[in-house]
Amino acid sequence: MLDIGKSSVRLCAVDDHGVAMASLERPNTVDSRPPYPHFDADELYAWLLGGLATFAREFDVHSVVPVTHGACAALVDERGLALPIMDYEFDGLRSIDSEYDALARDFARTGSPQLPVGLNLGRQLFWQQRNFPDEFARAAIVPYPQYWAWRLSGVRAWEATSLGCHTDLWDPHTNDFSPFAKTMGWNWRLGRRANAWTSLGTLSAEAAAATGLSSSCAVLAGIHDSNASWLAHRATRDEPFSVVSTGTWIVVMASGGALDALREGLDMLANVDAYGSPVPTARFMGGREYAAICGDDGLRAEPTAVDLQAVLAAGTLPIPSFSDQGGAFRAHRGRFEGRMLETPRQRAALAALYCALMTDFCLETLDARGDVILEGRLASNDAFGSALAAFRAPRLVLRSADETGTLRGAATLSLLARGRRPEPARLYPCRAGLVDQLNSGRLAWRARLPNTH
Repeated sequence: MLDIGKSSVRLCAVDDHGVAMASLERPNTVDSRPPYPHFDADELYAWLLGGLATFAREFDVHSVVPVTHGACAALVDERGLALPIMDYEFDGLRSIDSEYDALARDFARTGSPQLPVGLNLGRQLFWQQRNFPDEFARAAIVPYPQYWAWRLSGVRAWEATSLGCHTDLWDPHTNDFSPFAKTMGWNWRLGRRANAWTSLGTLSAEAAAATGLSSSCAVLAGIHDSNASWLAHRATRDEPFSVVSTGTWIVVMASGGALDALREGLDMLANVDAYGSPVPTARFMGGREYAAICGDDGLRAEPTAVDLQAVLAAGTLPIPSFSDQGGAFRAHRGRFEGRMLETPRQRAALAALYCALMTDFCLETLDARGDVILEGRLASNDAFGSALAAFRAPRLVLRSADETGTLRGAATLSLLARGRRPEPARLYPCRAGLVDQLNSGRLAWRARLPNTH
């Protein structure tokens, strides 16, 4: 599995149970040089080939599954990239906001909220077409997971999860391109549709020679990362349930909810899962906010329920938001109320409490029902799991052992590609502690939330 997150990139050898047998990791760096901040795709491709060569010597690799963050696409022509792959945090996109929003904004139909900078993929494409008309005119549009599938196989396609994640380009009600995408003519630039588990082909001769992998190694179309976390349970579990995917973003996806209950101002949206079904979703930039609250020393700490007790005794409350890039309160500057905390573990517990409060808020706004499944980086954070379990009781909060939330999703795609049924994930209950104290803190926190109307 190639897992390209916003902050880091991992290449994992994954078995059919979603367990990583080996892993390589590197930062996902942004090149700030002109024409705009972008990812160095050639450097990353060379790293990928080297990693696959390492795994080829140790494992029988039968397929490669690309999994990537959203709000990203490549513009490619017969020679390769027509333009660099844009970093969605490029601030220069604001120059076309008014013109773009007048054409693209249609939340009731697309379920894509108005987001800052390039978090609506359509805004990136609109800016690129305005500023680089010649390059854009000759280019095909390839969603980010399928770009890596194309680099490895030479076959171009697209699938729904990458278009159905706040892009303004997809209408989940009709399972078709949005009127805006059709007006711009971009629907004709994407080529053929595939399922996320579709094998687009085998490794190209160049990739097979560079890696030492078998020329019969399949390359799957791939999937948006939060949807990989969702698919791992959607493929095996009855509704209703919710998945909380944690990383740079905390993405809360709830089954069974109504799309007309989504509120654009709260950064709620309609994701689209690998089966093409809309999934009510809310999110915030939890990984970034966690780091902002606890600091570098706190990031290395592993907070427990005991550390939570110290935070609650101090009466310290983190009032959102600590990032302006997403979430219901992104327009408000974060602040702390109460006594400042001294130790790294206590600050980490405060950050975990904040993320649990925000996650609970997202679940409530989605009217989420049933069990809550934690995936990714914060799933093993005892303070986070304990607090969220207290807030959601009597519903169960369960944690996955998958440290990224995407490993089992990638394994599920590989199994589906081979016509095999995946097994339910092994999940572990989070114990609710300090229930009365936490819920008292929750009430105090809710009373201090900024007005979002």
